[in-house]
Amino acid sequence: MPERIETVIIGGGQAGLSMSYHLGQLGREHVIFERGRIAERWRSERWDSLTFQFPSWMVGLPGYVYEGNEPESFMPRDGVVRFIEEYAKRISPPIRCGIRVTSLAQTESGSLLVETDAFAVEADNVVVATGPYQLPAVPAFGAALGPGVYQVTANRYRNPGELPRGNVLVVGSGGSGYQIAEELVRSGAGVYLSVGAHRRVPRRYRGKDFGWWQKATGASDRTVDSLAGQGRVLLTGVDGGHDADLRELAGRGAVLLGRLRDVRDGRLRFAADLEENLARGDEEYDRFTSLVDEYIDRHGSTAPAAPERNPRGKIGAPSTITELDARAAGITSVIWAVGYRYDFGWIKCAALDASGRPIHRRGVSEVPGVYFLGLHRLHKLKSAFLWGVGEDAGHLAEHIANRR
Repeated sequence: MPERIETVIIGGGQAGLSMSYHLGQLGREHVIFERGRIAERWRSERWDSLTFQFPSWMVGLPGYVYEGNEPESFMPRDGVVRFIEEYAKRISPPIRCGIRVTSLAQTESGSLLVETDAFAVEADNVVVATGPYQLPAVPAFGAALGPGVYQVTANRYRNPGELPRGNVLVVGSGGSGYQIAEELVRSGAGVYLSVGAHRRVPRRYRGKDFGWWQKATGASDRTVDSLAGQGRVLLTGVDGGHDADLRELAGRGAVLLGRLRDVRDGRLRFAADLEENLARGDEEYDRFTSLVDEYIDRHGSTAPAAPERNPRGKIGAPSTITELDARAAGITSVIWAVGYRYDFGWIKCAALDASGRPIHRRGVSEVPGVYFLGLHRLHKLKSAFLWGVGEDAGHLAEHIANRR
């Protein structure tokens, strides 16, 4: 007979550990199965120079917050790993590392069967906390670049030194794409950056960090039903603590292009939407700063005066390139930073939509006892962030405790 455990948590990162903390506080039996090491994705699926996109004072998990003496600094990747490791030491979770879950199904009796590559267990509850960044999205047309172009996804890129000599095309203008492109420009590489929809915001505005204003204005607590249609956020560059400005990056040598549409016979085809995407990013910048200005006026807060105008980096003559021959342009590497898709095919009992996303309400699925945690916008804007996942974990722990 399989071992029986009240609750199985799948994933030993920030979400799974937060879940363990709350279940422990309620005295509920549980175990965490982690395929690798604690915080494995932070260890093996982040590039060397990555910095956390919020200041250190925002780094926190349930019952434990940043305790250093540089609260306004931006924590490097390895610092985040150490923080999560220290958290695990403090809460002493019942975790089993090196255990890969291969299947989750419902038995005839209604219990949940968790199969791993080594054994199986039955559970009343299973919390899937495997993170929002599972399978990198790579367009099928990437294969048309041929074997002469080195291709790597953002979660497998490490540093400029691993790339072959030549120019680099970075596809994607979210936080990952921008940080990587900025690092490559600083290294002296020739960089092409394909720009899609994005939100441009200031790193600091009127004396406070972007994250501080997100909390103060309640933006980070907006629920998923009010967030439809919002694009990605550009927060900080590779060194942390400064604005991510695509035009300024172009002024340092990067060639900005529109959204990559297709590749045929080594020729890259781009949409003629670069100026439109940049303009929309500017609109988001202005919208954000206006909201902050209104908040300050409404609450009578003391803050430095608003700048006379919002900064705009100088791009020079707008790029009109819509087609590029990779070989003629000297492009020897392509870095794909166009997002991720979920990998829940191993779940046999919970409903998924057409894109593979789990169907749930605030992490509670339609199958009794099956829960999801740490997904992008699970319930609020902050749900997938290191400093936001604990709230959802607390909600699910209470739901589990009240099931019987």
